[in-house]
Amino acid sequence: MTFLLVAGYADSLLNFRGPLLEALLAGDSTVHVAAPALPPGSPARQQLEARGLQVHDIPLRRTGLNPLADFATLLHLLGLMRRIRPTHVLGYTIKPVIYGSIAARLAGVPYRFALITGLGYAFQGQEDGGSRRGLLRSLVQRLYRLALGGTHKVFFQNPDDEALFRSLGILQPGTPSCVVNGSGVDVVRFAVSPLPAAPRFLLIARLLGDKGVREYVQAARQVRTRHPEVQFGLVGWIDENPDAIRQAELDGWVAEGVVDFPGRLNDVRPAIASCSVYVLPSYREGTPRTVLEAMAMGRAIITTDAPGCRETVEDGDNGFLVPVKAVDELAAAMLRFVEQPELAARMGARSRKIAEEKYDAHQVSARMLEEMGIA
Repeated sequence: MTFLLVAGYADSLLNFRGPLLEALLAGDSTVHVAAPALPPGSPARQQLEARGLQVHDIPLRRTGLNPLADFATLLHLLGLMRRIRPTHVLGYTIKPVIYGSIAARLAGVPYRFALITGLGYAFQGQEDGGSRRGLLRSLVQRLYRLALGGTHKVFFQNPDDEALFRSLGILQPGTPSCVVNGSGVDVVRFAVSPLPAAPRFLLIARLLGDKGVREYVQAARQVRTRHPEVQFGLVGWIDENPDAIRQAELDGWVAEGVVDFPGRLNDVRPAIASCSVYVLPSYREGTPRTVLEAMAMGRAIITTDAPGCRETVEDGDNGFLVPVKAVDELAAAMLRFVEQPELAARMGARSRKIAEEKYDAHQVSARMLEEMGIA
């Protein structure tokens, strides 16, 4: 068997798909990975090659719509597949799913799969066919429909996304699909760490409006008016996205002192260890990996009652669910942890248990391989 995994972001190959790649290599398969920004000699490429993977640098722009550039991506993937002749192809994130699936079908790859890890910018916000986002949504839906029509199975990370693709006709009745528990988390690497003595909240995310970053900051302000000693961490970076937080806006929050911002971290474990409660006020996710990492490290969670997010929290058990964009409710949930500090330890212990039972990355990978007929 020759397996090709197509990604839109090189670092995600080991960070998110490491256990899946390990399982494939253990099965004595020839495993290829393709992603942008993997030139010969680069540290990321060397790390992948050291695992025994065949690595291919592809011209893929993760964000933006440029028909010529995207067509070049499709042609490059088609040429790659005709050259290495994979028996199985799996793409994840929007462009690798769309152009990887189309190329695999044109190349005659026998087994073609797609993993929908989230819906992204085009699917957020109100339905408005005349807006820029509405037009983008219409185009993305058409491309998805074309691409997924040629796949043998589509994986989703939450049932809401699967139902949406079915209801919109993006996924045809004859195309099989299944839901897996996100990307999973390495429960050994993300081990339980002691809680800090004082309440501290944390959000790790690309700095996008749709991640609820502004709501997090506004809720932090409310909490600090009653408890000015409480600290709020914000880890992440400004992404190339129409919904990105502006640099001036971020600089204002830091100058105000409402959040601590160390920037982007290669290893988020020390940041999670420094917090008592993890917060993600996102509008919609596939399954949020940072929440799973915080759960594995024994942290209580505050997140939204939104697709992908609500699956990670049993409200009142390992954290609290709040409505999307509800700053007052978010602040109230934070205040419960400040004023009842014993909640963080109790709910954090439950988070760890749920992570072990439901989100272990090796279990998720085994399920995917079984569904692809490889296990």
